[in-house]
Parts: sequence; structure tokens; C-alpha cells
Amino acid sequence: MPFEWFVALRYLREGRIQTVLILLGVSTGVGVIIFLSALITGLQSSLIENTLGSQAHVVVRPPEEMPRLLHDGRVEGTDPAAVARGLAPGEDALAVRLEKPAQRLRSINQWPQVMRDIEKVNGVTAVSPLVAGSAFVTRGEATRSVALRGIDPERFTRIIDMPSRMATGVFRVEGTEAVIGTGLAMDLGVRIGDRIRVLTAEGRTDVFTIAGIFDLQNKGVNDSWVLVSLKSAQNLLDLSGGISAIEMRVEKIFAAESIAQSVARRTGLIAESWMALNGQLLVGLRSQSSSSTMIQAFVVVAVALGIASVLVVWVVQKNREIGILRAFGTTRRQILRVFLIQGLLLGAAGWIVGVGIGTVLSLIFASLATNPDGSPTFPVNLSAQLFLGTFAMALSVGLLSATAPARRAAALDPAEAIHHG
Repeated sequence: MPFEWFVALRYLREGRIQTVLILLGVSTGVGVIIFLSALITGLQSSLIENTLGSQAHVVVRPPEEMPRLLHDGRVEGTDPAAVARGLAPGEDALAVRLEKPAQRLRSINQWPQVMRDIEKVNGVTAVSPLVAGSAFVTRGEATRSVALRGIDPERFTRIIDMPSRMATGVFRVEGTEAVIGTGLAMDLGVRIGDRIRVLTAEGRTDVFTIAGIFDLQNKGVNDSWVLVSLKSAQNLLDLSGGISAIEMRVEKIFAAESIAQSVARRTGLIAESWMALNGQLLVGLRSQSSSSTMIQAFVVVAVALGIASVLVVWVVQKNREIGILRAFGTTRRQILRVFLIQGLLLGAAGWIVGVGIGTVLSLIFASLATNPDGSPTFPVNLSAQLFLGTFAMALSVGLLSATAPARRAAALDPAEAIHHG
């Protein structure tokens, strides 16, 4: 065994009380960090899944129609300012106004090529065409306003995992088959195999057979969505051969905004990310992350100060022994390494105990409350990345905390240490 390791282990054994105190500090810090990180990460994942489970990460739409310049009345003369604003002589400048036209449903030009271009953007994992518009659904005397969505089922399931969200029936939107939400099915009083009539504002109508009823854990979606085939929606919404939007899924959800901007520059279309559409959710998620980071930082500082203070006392207690070692030829670097090794060993041992504490606390907390389906109300996310991150943190804190005491020990003069020890 190397000399430095032998001395470091001997000091740890001899100072059992100090060793136990440091281990308690490190393990408690690691346990708290693991527990908080697992809880907050789990809550964020659950919140994001519940929110984004029923929507795409990025939606690409055609640009809106530009406002039109409207004016009426007349004015005498040829006012240069009026001419500069686009008015001919004799027109009334005071009556000029900009009016935004009603936005009609428009198709994305050359959408198959646009989809291929979007698929090439780094970070995009799935792309799906969409035809969306308002309609009415009738069943007997019941009539409901709905959001009609025409989809490509194979591509759409890569955006939202519909097969796993089916409450009853199957996810099939071929021909005249449709799937609807649980809320809408309850309002209309329909079951699998029943027929509903879809009517648009333009008077186009079609009859669909219910193939499945889904539950996306979103009341607004469950109460309004009617999913049909792309071709059926194109016919009903008078968008033959076209689509009204392209939905995307990205690899890293917090990179959605930057990817949306990249897609907008590449295609010249409007690209809106979930981050732009759910501003309050994003603020809440960032606030949670900031709070977790601040708490972890305070814990790390407290643990580091605790280790450093105990090791400084240790150096004072070992002054005489350190002086004797120096007198027998032990170099300053060897003394320095002895205390740095102690810091690393204490950090590693504290991490092992802390992982157990944090894991047990997380699992107990998750089991305290469960949802009706048996899933935890407060989910925790214990990942390998979390364990590796805390391991690196524990070693770093142990090493950095031991640096000052190690330098003090290495700087001791042998004669003075022996004389005053």
C-alpha cells in the first residue's frame, strides 16, 4: 500500500469521532440532494407528460393574411403626407384604417417537401401533417361543437402515443372511422360502433363510425377532439390535397423554442413551440429548477465548510505527528496528498451512505400517496445520471474541502511542530 494511503487510513481510524461526524455531514448532504432532485425531477416529468401528452412540441402553420388598408371619404388638395401614406389626391386621410381580415383555413404550399425539410432539422424526431378546423357533431338530438382533426395515423402516433391512451376500442381512423374523447362520448351518449354526423360551417357533412374512445387526461381535449383520416378532414374543410399545419416532436423538450425558430427560418412559416404557448407552465418549471439548484448549493456549501473545519482541527491535533513525519524525510507533497486522500475517501464513503438515505426517503415519500390507478401522486425520478452527478459532487466537495487543511499541514515547520505539539 502506498505510504500516503497508509497514513491517511490510519488517521481516519484513529480519529473515529471526527470521521463519523464528517461521514454524517456528507451522507446527509448527498441524501438531501438525491431526495430533492428525484422529487422535483419526477414532478416536472409528470407535469410535462400530462401537459404535452396531448399536444405536439412544435406546430408549424402558414403565415397569417396581412392587414388591408381601408379608407373612405375625400379631402381637397394633394397633401404630400397623405400621398406618402398611399392615398391619391381627393381621398380622406382621416378615414384611413388598417383592418385585419378574417383568417380563413389555408394550406401549406408544397407541404410534402416542407415536411422533408423539417425532418432534416437537428433535434426533430417526428413530423405529422394535420388538417384542423371547427365543426359540429350531431347524434340524435344532441349537438356539440368540436375540433375536427384530420391526421395520418402512422405519423400521428409518433407525436402522441394514442394506442396507449385508448379507454375503449382501438385507435383506427381509416375511411369513415373516427375516434373521440371520453368527455365527448359521454355528452353524446355514444359507444364503440355507434355513428355520429359531422357538419362544418360551410354545410359539408359526413357520417363516421366510432372505432375508439381515448382519454388524454385533458378535459378540454377529451371534450372536443374528433380524430378522422386526413382525406376525410380535407373534404369536410374544403382543403382538398392540402394541410393546415405540421406537428412536430423534438428530442429535448426544452430545446423546442430554438428548434421552432430554426424551422421558421428554414421554411418561412410560423413555428410555435410549446414553450411559447405555455408560458406559465414554463415559468413554473424554471422556478422549480431554480429553487432546487439554490437548495443544493446551500447544502454543498454547508457540507464543504463542515469537512474543512473538522480537518483543520484534525491538523492541529496531529501537529506533532506531522512534524515527526517531516523530520524523518516525508516531503511536503506527501503530507499534502495524505489529507487530500482523506477528503476523497470521506466524500466517497459519504456518497455511498447518502445514496441509501436518499433512495429510501424518495421511495417512502412516493408510496405515501397514490392516485386511483395506483400510480404515485408524487412520482420520483431516481436515475443513473442523478447518482453519478452526486458521486462527482461528493468527491469534488471532499477534495476541495481538504485542500486548505492539507496545505496548512504541508506548510508546517518540523521543528516548530514537534516543539509546540
